[in-house]
Amino acid sequence: MAMLPSPAHAAGDAYAAVDRQPYPQRPYAVTEQRQPCADYAPLRRPFFGDTHVHTAWSFDASAQDTRNKPPQAYDFARGAPMGIQPYNDRNEPLREVLIDRPLDFTAVTDHSEFFGEMRMCMTPGLPGYWHPVCVAHRWLPSLSFATFGAYGMASKKRWGFCGEQHSDCFAAANSTWQDIQDAAEQAYDRSSDCSFTSFVGYEWTASVGAGQNLHHNVIFRNEQVPGHALSWIETPSQVQLWDYLEQQCVRDKPGCDAVVIPHNANLSGGLMFETARVTDQSVPAGPVTAQEAARRARWNTLFEVVQHKGASECDNRSAVWAGDEYCSFELLDYDSFGGKNSGAAGGAPMELLTRFADEDYLPPTKPPEERNFLRYALKKGLQQQAELGVNSFKYGLIASTDTHIAAPGLVMEKNFPGHGGAGMGSRDELPTGLPDDIEFGPGGLAVLYAEENTRDALFAAMQRKEAYATSGTRPIVRFFGGWDYPEDLCAAGDQVARGYAGGVPMGGDLPPPPAPGARPRFLVSAAFDPGTDEYPGAQLQRIQLVKGWYKGGELEERVLDVAGGPNDAGVDIDTCARHGAGHRQLCTVWEDSDFDPEAQAFYYTRVLENPSCRWQRYWCSAAGVRCDDPASIGEGMQQCCTGDQPNVIQERAWSSPIWYTPGD
Repeated sequence: MAMLPSPAHAAGDAYAAVDRQPYPQRPYAVTEQRQPCADYAPLRRPFFGDTHVHTAWSFDASAQDTRNKPPQAYDFARGAPMGIQPYNDRNEPLREVLIDRPLDFTAVTDHSEFFGEMRMCMTPGLPGYWHPVCVAHRWLPSLSFATFGAYGMASKKRWGFCGEQHSDCFAAANSTWQDIQDAAEQAYDRSSDCSFTSFVGYEWTASVGAGQNLHHNVIFRNEQVPGHALSWIETPSQVQLWDYLEQQCVRDKPGCDAVVIPHNANLSGGLMFETARVTDQSVPAGPVTAQEAARRARWNTLFEVVQHKGASECDNRSAVWAGDEYCSFELLDYDSFGGKNSGAAGGAPMELLTRFADEDYLPPTKPPEERNFLRYALKKGLQQQAELGVNSFKYGLIASTDTHIAAPGLVMEKNFPGHGGAGMGSRDELPTGLPDDIEFGPGGLAVLYAEENTRDALFAAMQRKEAYATSGTRPIVRFFGGWDYPEDLCAAGDQVARGYAGGVPMGGDLPPPPAPGARPRFLVSAAFDPGTDEYPGAQLQRIQLVKGWYKGGELEERVLDVAGGPNDAGVDIDTCARHGAGHRQLCTVWEDSDFDPEAQAFYYTRVLENPSCRWQRYWCSAAGVRCDDPASIGEGMQQCCTGDQPNVIQERAWSSPIWYTPGD
């Protein structure tokens, strides 16, 4: 099937819902009825959000006793406190969480695969409620990772209580899908205040072999969405996902559009950046064609570079990145869900999972390889551009949490309660020791540059890739590329306006060189996140620029410090107090003196903050753990001193790349 364009709409052609006056002209298509925002920024401003959120409608979150649903998740994102597991015998939550600062936007993305089963298993009176699988889900939740995770996902089967041709489960799934839409509509601020934007979405949860992750979040532009959320069980390849979006969204629903965001390439067993025709086999289904690459480029405009289950930028344990010390951030030791010692998902033993799955379907796992990571894909995309005429890995970069406790944007290292429920102990007792597996983290945030906080404006940013990722903090990052930015542009009061006027922002493509011998120049700036009184931010240490290029069959890359650099900043791991110098703001105009006009290239920035404690160190410090004193290491706190994860990290941000294509 050929790639389809987005629905055609003239900018500003919709009408406000209240007064029916024409919506003011906007530089993007307006596809919904709402009031124009009172706060409109022609030069765009950053909006912070989370596009990867699981609630009780997700089978794995439900198995971890998550009870909050999309309405509560949206309330939490807007700043309301929320009770979370464990619950006492009166069904009262024993913990309460609160975000440090409200988000601007959120998309709830529950796993579509068992929408119906979760509704039936958790709702008295519905068919299947007393089926043994549902009883086990409620009372022996660890079994759910076998009954649903392995039998359902790995084997692509549904249980008998779904009815003839699974009609009961499909009907219940459609009811859940409608509830998700209703919650998003209720949370969306359509007034001129534009205080919060919600997106309708879900996760398409493809997983090949021993949990080789091919998960994608599907985020819809507005309230016009297909009648059902596509499940990977029924449609096991990305190509079928694109078919569904092209037919049931773009063609059948005027105004409908979507972006499809892959995540956790680090756990894909090397499959994330291979052909999209992979289904239930671990062997790739042949080379990528130009048509397939074009379709992927149309739908996969964004890539989630970090979340709860690790980072996917690069890995300095690989020889190609051994010289990049900052590729050591939030790495896992295995390349698929099946490689986790405590189980393929949520702590279920692998032997329990394999009991329900085909043994031949579970190849051995291994440490991550280069082809599991974003920087490999960006370089491979340059090669595709040269060989096929299209780059299917022209990703904008975002991050999110992948929270499984319905807590979008809960990214503070201090007081992190765990996003996945691991280490929770019993259902009616507070966890002893650390509240999550030490290898997991709080995840990050997605940042979109838009004129206003509306679905149309933010979606336009997703499509043009004017976006960046953070590991959880909120620095303000700008990145522009052009040919004649002056060296003193950082001192100009109108630097942003001149950045747009003289080039392209992050996510864009450089125009052709204006003259032989011209070299691209990049305006790079970052302002530190001051944080809050309870969670103060760290100042900036440096800005790096990452360049990749392809010419003559060779893929190359280079990492440069372009602003800031080494300093005396550090952290006391016993108290987590930070010390040393830093920068409140960094800015530079950098010229690529090694530019080759005949070579495909990309450029992106990495902004590094001063060191701070990783989440588990805050817990260990608060518990009085001193690794040189064994008597101070209490129950459940042994991991404080194992060295399995660093005590100190450097929070960071990644801009979307800017690309150069010869002859473009």
